[in-house]
Amino acid sequence: MAAFVTQPEELRATLQRRRRVTRRRFITQTLAGAAAGATVMVARGRWPRAAAPAAAQESGAAAAIHEDPPSVRFVVPAIASDGEGPVPTLREKIGAMVVTGFRGQSIEPGSAVGGQLGAGHLSGVILFDRPGARNIASPSALATLTSELQGLAPHALIIATDQEGGAVARLGPGRGFPATTSAAQLGLIDDPAITYAAAAELAETLRSAGVNLNLAPVVDLNVNPGNPVIGAFGRSFSADPQVVIRHARAFIQAHHDRGVLCVLKHFPGHGSSTKDSHVGFVDVTDTWTETELEPYAALIAEDLVDVVMTAHVFNANLDATYPATLSRAIVSGLLRDHLGYDGVVMSDAMEMAAISQNYGFEAAVELAIDAGVDILLFTSEVRPDGTNLAGTVVDLVERRVASGAIPEERITESFVRIQRLRERL
Repeated sequence: MAAFVTQPEELRATLQRRRRVTRRRFITQTLAGAAAGATVMVARGRWPRAAAPAAAQESGAAAAIHEDPPSVRFVVPAIASDGEGPVPTLREKIGAMVVTGFRGQSIEPGSAVGGQLGAGHLSGVILFDRPGARNIASPSALATLTSELQGLAPHALIIATDQEGGAVARLGPGRGFPATTSAAQLGLIDDPAITYAAAAELAETLRSAGVNLNLAPVVDLNVNPGNPVIGAFGRSFSADPQVVIRHARAFIQAHHDRGVLCVLKHFPGHGSSTKDSHVGFVDVTDTWTETELEPYAALIAEDLVDVVMTAHVFNANLDATYPATLSRAIVSGLLRDHLGYDGVVMSDAMEMAAISQNYGFEAAVELAIDAGVDILLFTSEVRPDGTNLAGTVVDLVERRVASGAIPEERITESFVRIQRLRERL
């Protein structure tokens, strides 16, 4: 992986402080979510080693530093449970890592999504407005649907949609919602107060409809205006990272002020691509630059990031084998270790052709989890063969844990992050 040393000194120092704090906090919370007597291994280079003594003291766990492989192993004490509820089962932890779409404007008895919600094996849903009457009919109908969804889940449910503004706005005028402004238009005006006002209206629309997670803002740089999935639809604020940073900041703050969380996308950058990852393999090796990381670095340092969504783009300079969503070097190395981010990472839709045409379903799921992805996003509740998608993922990952292919502590890591997120919904 390339060496990233271009951050300004002040920003680099801020990120280093955040790494130390977030790693200690994360290790402590991971131990609290583990079963008493369990051995938990945390392998994140020098940061967990530096955080180990404080985390062990806070949790009461015994810590041992190992050199080969570089890791810290903690033995969880019998007092690990916080006493606030039953310890989640492995299947519940895995289910928390799945968000799916579904068809219909209500939850039918016996439906796949309803059954998974009731069992606690689904972290949330994504809503669409597409031909075939997916989920969104009108403001009142959507509010009824989201209330019904929350009532089925035993925990706070993630209810997400893409409400970027402009061409990508699932809650649109055709269904009785307000018109919206694109990121490109807002960036051209370049007044953060106007962006805040526009985003405030988006967030209020979502909040009123019962949507608590906006899959926006796009922080890709518009370095290729002809980009068929970003530039062509006006989804980027600008090619200038400073413009993107200040407008993304205003966008996020407006949402937070109204109780709606946000997703930055598409890490580590999709703005330079010449192809669309929805329809096939996308290689940005020759077009991507480190500058595309600047919005992430700045917003992470400001503690404004709720969720980061990965791009299904391949960059041989970052990982010579896998695209970002499936890359440990990019998700765990670049995003977590280098930029100091320890919040939830969500994949882009796993059915997109960049993944589905090049990797088998089971391999893609396992690779994404190994990379460090916390939430696997799917646009449908059923697989092409008609089987229950969330149930298939839970069964698959449970088998992989039983075989040792996926360590259970890796699932616990994601569960802890997702619980932190759900507590804010």
